[in-house]
Formats: sequence, structure tokens, C-alpha cells
Amino acid sequence: MKLRIFTEPQQGASYDDLLTVAQASERLGFDAFFRSDHYQRIGAGDPGPGSTDAWITLAGLARETSTIRLGTLVTPATFRLPGPLAISVAGVDQMSGGRVELGLGTGWFDDEHAAYGIPFPPLGERFSKFEEQLEIIRGLWAADKPFSYDGVHYRLVDSPALPKPAQRPGPPIIIGGVGSTRTPRLAATHADEYNVPFRPLDVTGEAFERVRQAAAGRSLVYSAAQTVAVGRDEAEVERRAAATGYTAEALRRDGLAGTPEEVLDKIGRLGELGASRVYLQVLDLGDLEHLELIAAEVLPRV
Repeated sequence: MKLRIFTEPQQGASYDDLLTVAQASERLGFDAFFRSDHYQRIGAGDPGPGSTDAWITLAGLARETSTIRLGTLVTPATFRLPGPLAISVAGVDQMSGGRVELGLGTGWFDDEHAAYGIPFPPLGERFSKFEEQLEIIRGLWAADKPFSYDGVHYRLVDSPALPKPAQRPGPPIIIGGVGSTRTPRLAATHADEYNVPFRPLDVTGEAFERVRQAAAGRSLVYSAAQTVAVGRDEAEVERRAAATGYTAEALRRDGLAGTPEEVLDKIGRLGELGASRVYLQVLDLGDLEHLELIAAEVLPRV
């Protein structure tokens, strides 16, 4: 089981905040540092300095880290055209020496689209665009000659399909969600990894099984994202849960909360369902002692 650190910078974090957490995650031995891709705070509260662009941030982190993997969970297909996105991700992959992963989704947060003038079509159209983006990005990375594509939403004519990423034929692609029809098909067809975000064990297991059936023997990595609050005692658990906006009771039920032993038990149950990676969503980026506790008491035992 690999443990990855997952941050939500739109809730109020500067690049320097992210750099501190990414470098601490690398030093402590976590497998990856991931961030969300949002342009506006979700929910009430202090937006801090405002959000940062995910791929500009990851480009900086690519040059200021050396071993930890880097990626998004997930980049909305609504934010960027597929050709420029393929170029950006390939460039960051080169800058990192081949440590980048691309989480890609349909986009869902309509408020941030309205705030920054980004078109937000109905869900069916977003899924259709999302699928074409997956085909185009894969095609551009893999092409050994000029690449053309004629779809409903996008048309590429004799693209030079450059630059190429350091990883060949391209960085791993992660698709997440718990939809019952379109998501399993897209994950089974296009993804290297399927992720279930912030769901109880029973829902996670059911979602994994739908993708396994759709994949028909094709091998994927299965993963889960869970909000985390680990403490040596109950007071510490409650304090860290409160920093996420949840109670310890709620996180014990729907996330990863409790003593290291409690959290290890639930990670073990995720492993029994087929997960080989868990993304630990940390929301208090100033609490580096939290990462140190997880690295000391949980990471060596998974």
C-alpha cells in the first residue's frame, strides 16, 4: 500500500505553503504529493491568498523536489483545451524527470466557472468533452508522426504532437468518481488508475467492482482518497478533525480518523477491497507534526 499526501490549496494556501508540505512529504517518505485543481474556495471561510494554478504550481514543485511523484486529483476538462493541457503536463513531466501523473475529470464546481468566465456546459456535454480530451491527450503523447483528430467538440489538424513527456508513452492518467455507467466505462478504457474520492467502505468496494467488470481483465491501479485526522490521543484526534470541518466521529465513519492503530485498521480494509494507494487529504497545511506522526506510526506499517 502506498500513502500519498493530497492538498486542497483553493481553501487558502500560497505556493510557499505547498512547497513546505511537498518537501516535508518527500523527506518523510510518502509516495506522492497531489493537489486539487480549483480556482475558488469551496464553501464559506477565509480564502487566504486565493487559489493557485495547479500546473504552474506543479512545475515549480518539479524543480524543488527530486523523488516524490506529483499530480492533480483532479484537473477539470473544462479548464483547459486538450492540446495545451497535453503540452503543459508533458513539460512538467520533463521538468520533474518523469514524476508526473494526470488526474482528469469532467469538472463539477459551477461557481468557479462563473467567477472566472469558464464555460460550464451540462453534464452530458462535459462527459463527451472529457472523453475526447482523454483520446487527444493520449494520442498526442503517443504519436510518432503528425497527429490529427476530428471529434464532435475538438478538431486537431497535423499537430506536431510535441513536446513529449519524459514518461513514455505518457504519464499515468487517473480517473475518479462513483458514477454507475459512464465513469466505469471511461476508467476501464482510458485510465491507468481508478480513484474513489471520500466514500465509505461499502460504496468504495461497489465502485471498484463496477470498474473491474467494465475493464474485463485490463489491469488498473485502484485507489481511494480519504480525509485524515490522526492523533496520539482523543484530544489530538478531535483537534485535527475540527481543522477539517468535521467531527472525529464523522471522520471515523467516512474518512480516516483516530489513533494510528485505528487508521491502520481502516487502511487495511481498503486494501482488502483492492486499493493499493490511499490519498490522505490534509487540510491544515501548517500542521507538519500531523505528517510526521503519520510517517512515523502509520507509513512503515502499511
